[in-house]
Amino acid sequence: MPASLPLVLVPGLLCSARLYAAQVESLWCFGPVMVADHRRDADIAAVARRILEASPPRFALAGLSYGGYIAFELLRQAPGRIAKLALLDTSARPDTPEQTEARHGFIRLAKEGRFDEVVATLTPRFVHRNRREDAALMHTVRAMADETGPEAFILQEKAIMSRPDSRPLLAHIGCPTLVLVGEGDELTTPEIAREIADGIAGSRLTVVPDCGHLSTLERPAAVNAALAQWLDS
Repeated sequence: MPASLPLVLVPGLLCSARLYAAQVESLWCFGPVMVADHRRDADIAAVARRILEASPPRFALAGLSYGGYIAFELLRQAPGRIAKLALLDTSARPDTPEQTEARHGFIRLAKEGRFDEVVATLTPRFVHRNRREDAALMHTVRAMADETGPEAFILQEKAIMSRPDSRPLLAHIGCPTLVLVGEGDELTTPEIAREIADGIAGSRLTVVPDCGHLSTLERPAAVNAALAQWLDS
């Protein structure tokens, strides 16, 4: 086994540390594990700076969805501190105008005290279409949204809208990289994951069968196996 390497896990939009509960339990043997706090800033550069201030000098980095957007920003700010990179169910593309318009609509609802409507609209799309009636899974997804809350959600949406196009960065990523996506992810599709993997020389693409956007929750065994191989390489 390689020397112990700290691991920083960055959750997605409306997600808390619960997103990585199975990964913390499985991967602690590779080194210290930290789940980053991404709830306090409305600009993605500021989010990344705060995470860097709290992180070890050098670490492995994994981010899911919004956490992947943050991972790209961490690479822009401190590439030398990131020893390994895992990009889970994420995209290197910036928001489309339609996506930004939708985010503004969700922000308005949250400000009007209608956060429950936002959660009811968004969270079913976070999981595979065949698991939207899975009571235990959806309870966890909604619990994470409650733990995030409307104020932090608004900051997260603003930060997501502030992110740049990360596709030009891909060719400059030189650390060992895992790109992983759920086969049934409707938000950041396998096509988008392949775009990332094709852009990063030497990266490994893993497509998890029967899995949606929140792969770490939906198929933890498969995700843990892929992450363990990445950390052990």
